[in-house]
Amino acid sequence: MRREEMADLTAFAVLAEERNFTRAAAKLGMTQSALSQIMRRLEDRLGIRLLTRTTRSVAPTEAGEQLLQTLAPALSELDAKLATLSELREKPAGTIRITSVEHAARTILYPALRQLLPEYPDIKVEITADYGLSDIVADRFDAGVRLGEDVDKDMIALRIAPDLAIAIVGSPAYLERNPPPSVPQELVRHRCINLRLSPSRGFYIWNFEKDGRALKVRVEGQLAFNTIDMILEAALDGFGLAHLPLDQVEQYLASGQLVRVLEDWSRPFPGYHLYYPSRRQPTSAFALLIDTLRYRT
Repeated sequence: MRREEMADLTAFAVLAEERNFTRAAAKLGMTQSALSQIMRRLEDRLGIRLLTRTTRSVAPTEAGEQLLQTLAPALSELDAKLATLSELREKPAGTIRITSVEHAARTILYPALRQLLPEYPDIKVEITADYGLSDIVADRFDAGVRLGEDVDKDMIALRIAPDLAIAIVGSPAYLERNPPPSVPQELVRHRCINLRLSPSRGFYIWNFEKDGRALKVRVEGQLAFNTIDMILEAALDGFGLAHLPLDQVEQYLASGQLVRVLEDWSRPFPGYHLYYPSRRQPTSAFALLIDTLRYRT
């Protein structure tokens, strides 16, 4: 493959990832017009339309998605090979991209990075908060953080946190108007605050377990968010019941601003795990991050 063709394919991958000409051009260090010319040249050479353009955004066509799926593993492998050059440096260096749920990013990743990064100024870390279970290979992430039960079996998984305790909570004012549920099935009569996972995956389904019996309940309510901070705020304001990590609501339970319900049905989840492709050869920077995050009982 000629160097120009490789450059064009790389530009396409960045644009497909950013879905915006302005951001992609800035990331590539070129003008928007130059990027637009590259995309037209690539589409002309392949004889097929790769992108759907609007006035505000750009998205891959079906053919573009297929090309991106082919490119992603190759580009990811190339990134890993280039990153190994940093091994020649005296100190670990390079950029590590991680996709994580918001709660893990705030309570686990950032506290670890706050301790690690001052000692290693040549390491850069990008964290993208996302509940959509991104494909870390296709989206060119180095690793992801999810609950243990959500990690694909073909990934290397490393536990980085203890099991996660969950609480179903509501404000005293809400529970005065609506008798607390005694079993999960009664949640269908309650207003609940939903967590939006992604456009394709819909809303999070609440999970319960008691005496070996597991239940899943699809809840409904007036509000849905893709951030637990807003779910917590809505619960405090009396908009309904919320399904939240216990560590995020303990202070409000202690102060009486929230009340816990269905505690006997609230099972802990397998703790957060860092996961990454089995074929990835860790750089010294990534190996250092792994060692920093590793959960030690």
